[in-house]
Amino acid sequence: MSRIGLKPVEIPSGVEVKIDNTTVSVKGPKGELTRQIHHEMIVKVEDNQVVVARPSDHKDHRALHGTTRSVINNMVEGVTKGFHKKLELVGVGYRAQMSGNKLVLNLGLSHPVEFVQEDGLEIEVPKNTEVIVKGIDKERVGALASNIRATRKPEPYKGKGVRYEGEYVRRKEGKTGK
Repeated sequence: MSRIGLKPVEIPSGVEVKIDNTTVSVKGPKGELTRQIHHEMIVKVEDNQVVVARPSDHKDHRALHGTTRSVINNMVEGVTKGFHKKLELVGVGYRAQMSGNKLVLNLGLSHPVEFVQEDGLEIEVPKNTEVIVKGIDKERVGALASNIRATRKPEPYKGKGVRYEGEYVRRKEGKTGK
């Protein structure tokens, strides 16, 4: 039984949820999100809450039940509060800067790495060793932050690279000479 799927999603004031067959649209103060959900999931708006139900206890339906509820909850949370991911650049000479609508990263490679700011996402560089990705769609914010991190993952010997804020990098001992 899905414990997450059984919880209703509270709709805060100022947020409007529309359901048309398999399309869920959520409109709020920060913007609007639309998402296709699985055609077998039953989604209803009742008493200022979104309720997700499944047609049977089949394995596939159980898997989709909690996922569908979480996706709708993230849509509601995104249009009210928004999401953000912080990235830290650790290493000598590693720095980030905004050049127009592009994020330019110098990560010790032979060339600077550029990321174009996508529609609906915002990239901020408060310090030259810190990057913040903001947006209303949790999936897109996480994907862009992951792509930025993938340009130079933290290495285990010195810990240099791009990492999430608060990420623990397991360090290895280097070779010992005799």
